[in-house]
Amino acid sequence: MRAPASTVSLLSTADKRYGQDLVAERTPAVSDSGVSGASARAPRITNPPSLVELALETLRRMILRGDLAPGARVVENQLTHELGISRPPLREALRLLEQEGLIVSQPRRGAIVMPLTLHDVYEIFTMRRELERLAVRLGIPVRDPARLERSRAALAAMVEAAEADDAAMLAERAFEFHVSVIGLAGHRRLEDAYRRMQMQMLLCIALNRRARHDMENLFEDVARHRRLLKKIEAGDPAVVLEELRNHGDRTFLVGIEERLDGHSDVALEWLAAVRAGRDV
Repeated sequence: MRAPASTVSLLSTADKRYGQDLVAERTPAVSDSGVSGASARAPRITNPPSLVELALETLRRMILRGDLAPGARVVENQLTHELGISRPPLREALRLLEQEGLIVSQPRRGAIVMPLTLHDVYEIFTMRRELERLAVRLGIPVRDPARLERSRAALAAMVEAAEADDAAMLAERAFEFHVSVIGLAGHRRLEDAYRRMQMQMLLCIALNRRARHDMENLFEDVARHRRLLKKIEAGDPAVVLEELRNHGDRTFLVGIEERLDGHSDVALEWLAAVRAGRDV
């Protein structure tokens, strides 16, 4: 029986990454005398990504690209066939996605992609904003300039994604850029909380990705992040907070109340304030 194409994709991805890591680690150093340093330093074998890691990455992308919409059932039988893996690694990947807040388990219904209401969007957006404020207060100006290298590397990866015209990859690199900015505070629990909240923010943005793409191309997206990094490097917390407030993530809110239920009074008041340009 021929393996499904997606099975080959998952396994070949693991093989490719493993091969790249192994070649990099096995390349022997050469001393000034021209003698290989292999005898002095044995090659280190890097573990390939596991099926759990590959399944986690694949499912996360399916959710954040909208292939699995909020409220959609996660059918294990279907996914084991499509991904070409058994139930144990799939269930572990689903457990990790639940920790990230992208899926929820319901009695007698199994796992579903986290459903969203307008009130959920309000909670996610305002919680993320408060985490950003705390991170800026603790981390700007940057005490250790070496911490900025992580943000610079993430921005360089964003440029590569834009040049490749890969919107999905750009979104992933932008995610890492934002997490790296929070990391400037040197506060692990804050960064962990933000990573979870930012992941849910991407789920919100996926609801209305077309509206954002209509307003901004990939290189404009990169330019916004480059501008933010320059202001972080300048070291004025108030300027950084203002840049974050106007950063552009609100474009996904265009017409969002027509797409979602759960119109609580507080969520509608918040939405009106955001559209009026107030800092909320």
